[in-house]
Amino acid sequence: MSNLPQANLPQVKVGIVAVSRDCFPESLSVNRRKALIAAYEEKYGKEGIYECPVCIVESEIHMVQALEDIQAAGCNALCVYLGNFGPEISETLLAKHFDGPALYIAAAEESQNDLSGGRGDAYCGMLNASYNLKLRGVRAYIPENPVGTAKECAELLHEFLPVARAIIGLSGLKIISFGPRPLNFLACNAPIQQLYNLGVEIEENSELDLFESFQKHEGDGRIPAKVKEMEEELGAGNRKPEVLPKLAQYELTLLDWIEAHKGYRKYVAVAGKCWPAFQTQFGFVPCYVNSRLTGMGIPVSCEVDIYGALSEFIGTCVSDDVVTLLDINNTVPADMYQESIQGKFQYTHNDTFMGFHCGNTNAKKLTSCSMKYQMIMARALPEEVTQGTLEGDILPGDITFYRLQSTADCKLRAYIAQGEVLPVATRSFGGIGVFAIGEMSRFYRHVLVEKNYPHHGAVAFGHFGKALYEVFKYIGVPVCDLNFNQPKGMLYPTENPFA
Repeated sequence: MSNLPQANLPQVKVGIVAVSRDCFPESLSVNRRKALIAAYEEKYGKEGIYECPVCIVESEIHMVQALEDIQAAGCNALCVYLGNFGPEISETLLAKHFDGPALYIAAAEESQNDLSGGRGDAYCGMLNASYNLKLRGVRAYIPENPVGTAKECAELLHEFLPVARAIIGLSGLKIISFGPRPLNFLACNAPIQQLYNLGVEIEENSELDLFESFQKHEGDGRIPAKVKEMEEELGAGNRKPEVLPKLAQYELTLLDWIEAHKGYRKYVAVAGKCWPAFQTQFGFVPCYVNSRLTGMGIPVSCEVDIYGALSEFIGTCVSDDVVTLLDINNTVPADMYQESIQGKFQYTHNDTFMGFHCGNTNAKKLTSCSMKYQMIMARALPEEVTQGTLEGDILPGDITFYRLQSTADCKLRAYIAQGEVLPVATRSFGGIGVFAIGEMSRFYRHVLVEKNYPHHGAVAFGHFGKALYEVFKYIGVPVCDLNFNQPKGMLYPTENPFA
């Protein structure tokens, strides 16, 4: 069950097309397709899949017929199912001419009692399928273990859905930014060539354009209803009620801008400006509004972090849940580790750190929340113009820290690290949590520092490394630049073996 409104997320419908080599019994593919569908529906129901009944694809003509059928049925993702060896040309042309992500899986043999007339040889056929996909330059998702029983293939099909959702989402995404980046934020550089390579549109605006639109929303008749929404969400945490009308005005400004500017694209993410002049001109900080839009399935990154917004959107698609963007921020003090972590959790001190941002994490992902002022900004500005952060400790539980980034010379790279937020009181400010990731200090030095990643990382609430890894591979991140937190004994290329 989704935790998000679905208006800004793709709905996946996978067309399942069985293929057969003409020198094998067609009945093998027919019956194995029926068994796959039955296994899937028994566990997951009928939603999100479509069984192509027109034909078993044995030829190029069959391929065209199958494509026309699944397109007419509204399918935006494809599963090519090798019920037997399969026709290597026709089955790869399916993916070549289908406009959407494709999965290739194959049927295992069922019984030792039927290894003559009932043997399908799909284990061999998958080799030919992968070879021909490469020859044609066609991208497809082939799982780690792509050949299995009906139940095993049903699981592979289900695991494909979040991957497909992210790929479809990227093909229809526009990132709307308001910038430029603040001074000293070169780390969040965003070469746009790779956005276009991914099929993502980018609309870059001045924050002056945003300010003009905000002023035009003064007195908007929808503001009182928005304020009421915010009051209900904040509850006892509504510590700054005087700023809510301005925050409501700003939220309406962004929502109207998105609707007016998304153009022909279906999905939107926002990279927003929040300092240094934002507070003094708008009269607040936008953190809480950013958190609310992210909770609507419209990710908003801070500090005009365009690839941060892109990463958040991918995580939203994969997890079908709220995400956040945090600074990989500060170490856990030794006394906090000794008092609250050591002996209670299987983590060394070097596995822990604190993830923080001013107040952009959605209320659903905080143990409790309070509307406050931004302490760092208030050191140099009047406190009243820094109101608008949502503060609280981040919910304990499994997380995935990840990021997709283009380097300054326009090369894609990414990292993924699974871990958890520990149930440890942070005793600090902002939206913040005590994070634990195995071998974090090595990952920090030999991936985050060595590969020149910015300090912002996206956070998905759950373990989604497997799906994210497949998404990043599918969109073209080289495996050598798809980094993860390597376990002890597995050295990074830059790691000193004598250290």
